[in-house]
Amino acid sequence: MGRFVIAGYKSKPGQEEQLLTVVRKHHSVLRAENLVSDKPAHVMRAGDGTIVEVFEWASSEAIERAHASTVVRALWAEFDAACDFVPIGRLAEAQNMFSEFESLTP
Repeated sequence: MGRFVIAGYKSKPGQEEQLLTVVRKHHSVLRAENLVSDKPAHVMRAGDGTIVEVFEWASSEAIERAHASTVVRALWAEFDAACDFVPIGRLAEAQNMFSEFESLTP
């Protein structure tokens, strides 16, 4: 059974474009490794610039396999260089009954 994830990425200073580049290839890398479902990922931007990504892992086991994948770990290293991970509960939008974000999904 799939597992939806909502991730928050706050770019490090001067790394905004690099972060967007990494986020845009994230789902395709996970898909190539057979780790996510066929459902599309959604990418959004919060008012403070934090990038929010929503996608579905194929299963809990797929999440575990991702941690063992050298391809995925290399991609996550790119994330580490470009951003800090932010719990979405810290975003101002999360305090609203209905959280709204700018869509970045093509």
